Amino acid sequence: MAPDPLAASGPAPRALGPAPGFRLEGVGFAYGDQPVLAGLDLTIGDGEFLCLLGQSGSGKTTLQRLLAGLERPSQGRISWRGAPVTGPGIERGMVFQDYSLYPWMSLAENIGLALERSDPSLSRAGRRERAAEYLDAVGLPGTARKYPHELSGGMRQRAAIARTLALGSPVLLLDEPFGALDPVNRARLQDLLTGIWREAAPRRTVVFVTHDVEEALYLGDRVVVLGSAPGRVIGELAVPFPRPRQRRELFASREFQHLSATLADHYRAQILDAMNPTLAMTGPGEGL
Repeated sequence: MAPDPLAASGPAPRALGPAPGFRLEGVGFAYGDQPVLAGLDLTIGDGEFLCLLGQSGSGKTTLQRLLAGLERPSQGRISWRGAPVTGPGIERGMVFQDYSLYPWMSLAENIGLALERSDPSLSRAGRRERAAEYLDAVGLPGTARKYPHELSGGMRQRAAIARTLALGSPVLLLDEPFGALDPVNRARLQDLLTGIWREAAPRRTVVFVTHDVEEALYLGDRVVVLGSAPGRVIGELAVPFPRPRQRRELFASREFQHLSATLADHYRAQILDAMNPTLAMTGPGEGL
């Protein structure tokens, strides 16, 4: 029998980049007396594209907020390049699910706020020019004077990504950024994101939250699966496909289909265990 590509137990995940970026040691988090994460050990390589996969309630968004410094762990320690994460910092940019653009500001003004932080010496005209360049980079030329309400959801998300890129942060934290988009725009933004990540020098560290198995395999260097109640690492997979990845050929390949099915089965099994713990303890057939 071929070995299971998902290491649900065993050694802690290894860093894939040239040096550890994030290191999480025994991290736990609770809201009041309700644990959300517990005993989480994880290393994310500097320059790695990591995808976090897990059901609702597994603590994926909470983990992103901890990495961003928007929350503090109840137990354990989080560090970035060896320094403790104790609060938000310009080196860690986050893209939320809901775009989080200021509706009373144009796109150029939204991006200008990020540019003020990353390069305070820029003039107002310089910020406008640079904002237009970032909008061009995410496929939104000529939109600098538009307001968020004038754009589609996909365009607003591109603008949110442009604003985060304008911070110049070496870390991009993305919390299901494409979850509400139609398949065509989702695919376009996936390719846009991986293109920006691949061409940057040095590469940014990306932590990308998703519910979608195929998305995780297409985007990531590594996929980490979180279980719930409370959230913890229950599996990881080093994605073997070289870059750049061609969507049609990759999705049709036997290896991609096998890994996708294996990952989906592992993911679904954990969900079923959470739904019916009695059945999970008694074993197949015994609890029926």
